[in-house]
Amino acid sequence: MVRYILKQIKIASSRAYGKWFAKNVVEETIDLDGLAEHMSNHNSPYSKGVIKGLLTDMISCIKELLLEGKNVKIDDLAIFSLGIKNKVAANNEEEFSVSKNVEGVKLRARATGELMSKTLNLEATLKKATYVNGAVQTADDEGNGSGSQNSLTPDPSPNSEGNDNQGGGNTGGNTGGDDNGGGGDPDPGADED
Repeated sequence: MVRYILKQIKIASSRAYGKWFAKNVVEETIDLDGLAEHMSNHNSPYSKGVIKGLLTDMISCIKELLLEGKNVKIDDLAIFSLGIKNKVAANNEEEFSVSKNVEGVKLRARATGELMSKTLNLEATLKKATYVNGAVQTADDEGNGSGSQNSLTPDPSPNSEGNDNQGGGNTGGNTGGDDNGGGGDPDPGADED
């Protein structure tokens, strides 16, 4: 279940100034130890330590291959690649130098298969949440059982009352948000690299 809060865009220069959008709530970040433990609890014959060792080696190998100029595709996860962060453009080839024109490299990950937005939209369920004393709560947590819960699949009656997920079948709703789970983009229509 993906919980969300509503945020208002308060940047005066934004095309969407004053409008509201849904922002996902990240409740916890799972580290490599946590992922290994989670995987070992899925009826795996392998211990947490073995799984963590394999994942650690995988990460090292992905980095090594990326630094060799290769892309790495892990089916149903992502295609990992490197991109170049440029500082300023050179006027011509002769004036270009890495130290003057390049800021560095960045890791890029493009979702594949089961993690592509169109697939996630079919499986995701959204529930409105609120912050109470620094903790995220939904209506179910508060004991009244009337939490607003919506699937991202198209709503057969888009004009029905009480539907907090206006925008139904797309990842950005009415704000044109990105597919990267950003959700907090102050100008949801702006492109980001």
